Amino acid sequence: MFTSLHTFAAEQSATSGGAYGLVGILPWVIVLVALYFIMIRPQRKKEKETIRMRSNIQIGDEILTIGGIVGIVVRKGEDTVVIETGGDRTKRRVRIEAVQENMTAQGEAAKV
Repeated sequence: MFTSLHTFAAEQSATSGGAYGLVGILPWVIVLVALYFIMIRPQRKKEKETIRMRSNIQIGDEILTIGGIVGIVVRKGEDTVVIETGGDRTKRRVRIEAVQENMTAQGEAAKV
């Protein structure tokens, strides 16, 4: 009697094993797809916008650096910009990656 119950249980698990595997993986697939749309996709979009903003900086734009320095661009190189800060017109050279936002472009976008 115990042998037949054991055999019956083994047959049941063998026949339903493929379906259970798909049902067990499906929630993980849904979670990964949700994480992509909630976290990864918006971050990539924001990175593309930041790269576009940094490449569109022009002389005369007012920018804010990551360190909180506000200045006007007086010269733009390939990977650096020279900004003029303060009332005494101090010039500072900063890397283009340190630019957090272009305040001139944001002001023009707000007017439109």
